Amino acid sequence: MARLPIASIESATGSNQNIFTALQKGLGMVPNMARVMANSPAVLSAYAQFNGAMSTAKLSAKIREQIALLVAESNSCTYCLSAHSALGKLAGLNQAQIDDARNRRSEDPRTAAALTFAQAVLDRRGGVTGGDVDAVRKAGFDDAELAEIVAAVAQNVFTNFFNRAFDVDVDFPRVEAHSTAAR
Repeated sequence: MARLPIASIESATGSNQNIFTALQKGLGMVPNMARVMANSPAVLSAYAQFNGAMSTAKLSAKIREQIALLVAESNSCTYCLSAHSALGKLAGLNQAQIDDARNRRSEDPRTAAALTFAQAVLDRRGGVTGGDVDAVRKAGFDDAELAEIVAAVAQNVFTNFFNRAFDVDVDFPRVEAHSTAAR
């Protein structure tokens, strides 16, 4: 059970109501994560703005979802693994690609380079080397996409930490982390 109240969709007002309406329209639901974030309109708004900005990124939705899966697996976030397994399918990932992303790999060399870089960003808390940057550039990523990989990692760390801190009730088909060592 969530450690903060799950806001009622019907009683939402102001910016929370606007964000809930947009989520309902886009996803067909208002995820519990957003409903818990609604305890602070500032937090929900920050999430929605970051998510909205990243939806216009040059980095493909598939790669962004694969990064989300990698980060969620690394952080043992059941909520985000569950959500991004479902969202990844909507972005065009098949089950093998979802499983591979969770295991930090891809059959596509370009995607594999992005995942390797994302894992380095996560593991080293941003302190990647010039060699890490060069490797992902050699795989065909430009400066905008490099910035977006780091942003995708940060965005997902935020949601992972939020969902784990407040034990948000999973409202997607449940997917468990391979290891619960981080718990």
